[in-house]
Amino acid sequence: MTVDKKELKKKLTPIQYEVTQKNATERPGTGEYDLFFEDGIFVDVVSGEPLFSSNDKYDAGCGWPSFTQPIKKRTLKEKRDRTFGMERVEVRSKEADSHLGHVFNDGPADQGGLRYCINSAALKFIPKDKLVEEGYEAYLDEFR
Repeated sequence: MTVDKKELKKKLTPIQYEVTQKNATERPGTGEYDLFFEDGIFVDVVSGEPLFSSNDKYDAGCGWPSFTQPIKKRTLKEKRDRTFGMERVEVRSKEADSHLGHVFNDGPADQGGLRYCINSAALKFIPKDKLVEEGYEAYLDEFR
């Protein structure tokens, strides 16, 4: 997917653009999906690519939405990140190459041990009752 940066700047809010296109991070506790637990899926705000299910979301207490796994492994790219003197693994959407956040190995052990720490600004939420209307009917099985 080729992203037209000028069109994207018009479509996205300033924080969405900074996070997805310039690898920024929203301040902890400020994102709309941190303490949000409705049934549905989270998609890339740039491309609409399905990324995470609410079934895999949990409150890690870190200030960002946290998930134990992506909705499909193939939807994410991982990249070594050594910024700010830290050794981390950056997570990006595969289709639009949007910066999403990072993955850490301090998640719930009984669910695989991973914590996908994701910026709310990189996500759009599709409620369970709107999946068909929004073209995501393939994900209805997540909630049966």
